[in-house]
Amino acid sequence: MKSIPFLTTLLCSALVFTQPTQAGPGHDHGDSAPVANSNGPQRLPDGSLFVPKATQHQLGVRTFPVQQAELAQTLELNGTVVMDPSAGGKVQALLAGRIEASAKGLPSLGQRVKQGEVLAFIVASTGALERASQQAQIAALQADSALAEKNLARLRELSDSVPRKEIDAANANLNSIRAQITALKAGTQAREALIAPISGVIAASNVVAGQVVDVRDPIFEILDPTRLRIEALAYDPAQVQGIQGGYLALGEQQVPLNLVGSAHSLREQALPLLFRGEGTQQLTQLALGQKVQVFVQTARRISGFALPAAALMKNASNQSILWVKTNPERFEPRLVTFEVLDGVQIAVTSGLATGDRVVAQAAILINQIR
Repeated sequence: MKSIPFLTTLLCSALVFTQPTQAGPGHDHGDSAPVANSNGPQRLPDGSLFVPKATQHQLGVRTFPVQQAELAQTLELNGTVVMDPSAGGKVQALLAGRIEASAKGLPSLGQRVKQGEVLAFIVASTGALERASQQAQIAALQADSALAEKNLARLRELSDSVPRKEIDAANANLNSIRAQITALKAGTQAREALIAPISGVIAASNVVAGQVVDVRDPIFEILDPTRLRIEALAYDPAQVQGIQGGYLALGEQQVPLNLVGSAHSLREQALPLLFRGEGTQQLTQLALGQKVQVFVQTARRISGFALPAAALMKNASNQSILWVKTNPERFEPRLVTFEVLDGVQIAVTSGLATGDRVVAQAAILINQIR
């Protein structure tokens, strides 16, 4: 009979372990997913954004109200940085020869030079036949010089019986022969000085010491970096009518340009336009031959809202949008059409209304909120 209590205890233990475990009150989460944080930035079902004030401060979001205005129509042209003819120059070889450094050495790129400064020398090079011919002429002239000296000495000894004009003629003949010898010797050892035509900086150096160059080979290029010019190409001659000025976009900066003039002949089916930015320190950042984008303003006016180009974003459908602040913590996307003004600003022609507060700073961060 002692086995009955043992079986009873074993059965009770089995019943306890087969019962499902239940959570305590307030701890049953069921099968539902975790609830998202409703206080964080998020995209709402209608496509607008909820962005708390704290998040706006962290992202550096800045907005401003827009006002409609009459803006000058702008055209975007391809341009190239060129040299001002009066503030730049080239140094070329006038004879074939070997490059020889001056006492200061060869100038390096970016080095400032003054007008009239000797940059280098070219030692003339001659062929073997030409050198032999010059040496033969010098030898013949030296023989003639020796005979002329003896003739002059003989005539001077007979000065009492020889007319004075014969003595003067012999003396002149001797001086002429000596001058020819000097000229031929100088020709075999000719050295041309390469002189800076203007004051500026070395923009290009195409030689090293000992290099052999030919006639018209470019040796150095010198320019004044504060007086560069911009040459733009207009493929429609009608576009150049009424151009009032232009801008060059360098990062976030606008560099104003003044129109110097336009050509009256086409070059590669385009009409060149020349702009000047003289005295503008921003132009020193440019390099000769660099490709740039020039924005020219015409006399035609368009009605729109001027905004920073950085405010313009793309949505998932690759459409141009702007984020408009509709209440302190809500932003709404607006489909817009626009025209480029000057590379830094755009003119929005549709999609906005006067007084709308548009995100001008940190729009790219706002656009990434999901």
